[in-house]
Amino acid sequence: MKEADVHLSVARNPRVPQQSAEVTVFANGTVIRAQERSENLYASIDLVANKLARQLRKYKERHNNHHSHNNKSSKSIKTEETQNHASSDNQLIEGKEPHLPSPGIRRKYFEMTPMSIETARAQLDLIDHDFYLFREEKGSALRVIYKRNHGGYGVIQEKI
Repeated sequence: MKEADVHLSVARNPRVPQQSAEVTVFANGTVIRAQERSENLYASIDLVANKLARQLRKYKERHNNHHSHNNKSSKSIKTEETQNHASSDNQLIEGKEPHLPSPGIRRKYFEMTPMSIETARAQLDLIDHDFYLFREEKGSALRVIYKRNHGGYGVIQEKI
């Protein structure tokens, strides 16, 4: 695990006792996110910690299964990718000045390494959102994978 963001918030409206805990973990290029709300901040923290633990366990199992099928040469490539990731982080913010967006608009910037649809689906399961934007390995087009209301997943892509 390289970095984690934790946001705790308490609703200002006394009639709506909503207290939330949101945690985003950045682990080796993977984003794992969990959010929980309840009437008690400590309960929200406990709930989000349990949810995050399940997601981290799932990530670790998938990661270990993936690496147990690869040979030793892929491990050295992974180490090289990790070293290159630190330098690419600096490239993302280089030449950009921070400024506040207009109210109601939140911008997020992140590196989009190409991945398969199956990898994007696994990422979607880890971030606790309804959709995930990714760059496809083949052709490097942007795609959105989302959870369908009646089960399963869908992919949104540009019509060519």
